Amino acid sequence: MGELLPVEQEILSEMLSRRPDLEPCVESLLAVHQTLVRTYDSGGKLFLCGNGGSCADALHIAGELCKSFERKRPVPKPLADKLKDKPFGDELAHNLEKGLPAITLGLNSALKTAVENDSPQRDIAFAQELFALASPGDMLIAISTSGNASNCLMAMSLAKAVGVTAVSLTGPHGGKMAELADIALRAPGHSTKTIQEAHIVLYHTFCAMIEAHYFPEKR
Repeated sequence: MGELLPVEQEILSEMLSRRPDLEPCVESLLAVHQTLVRTYDSGGKLFLCGNGGSCADALHIAGELCKSFERKRPVPKPLADKLKDKPFGDELAHNLEKGLPAITLGLNSALKTAVENDSPQRDIAFAQELFALASPGDMLIAISTSGNASNCLMAMSLAKAVGVTAVSLTGPHGGKMAELADIALRAPGHSTKTIQEAHIVLYHTFCAMIEAHYFPEKR
């Protein structure tokens, strides 16, 4: 695994100072970070999925990545120049923030309800949407405290078949999702709420690390 930039190491160390119980997660967390770097360096996208609170976490991750989280993400000068003679060009050039592509599956209600209505196979909607949108070299993070969500498992299975790296973010036991995953990130906890509390710390950390990798300047 490549050496971390000083700013990336600082973020990781700060997490461990607050949550030393997450030290067993570090190896997998670093694997997630390195895979995100490879994905974005190659022009790929991150997909996310989960149910209930884990769906909210998937949305949260996408929100941190698609705009500024902790650091400045200015519009690149070539694009700013192209915007100059366009309607609202100055406003866009000064206010847009560079995003890292992240897409939460299951939010297209027309697609989701069509799949649920038309397909005899329950829980296939995440996989169908991923099949339509993903390309080899993309990445999927599937989130479940139990690690046994069948719709997440179907999405992960499809991901591996089409060349998308499959990551599971689960509780300590990992479930079937950890067995299937290319990278299994298992958070500690003895209940749904404590596992999800650890999930927030872990994904805030990899969101902060990937942002710092590409955008080192603090706001």
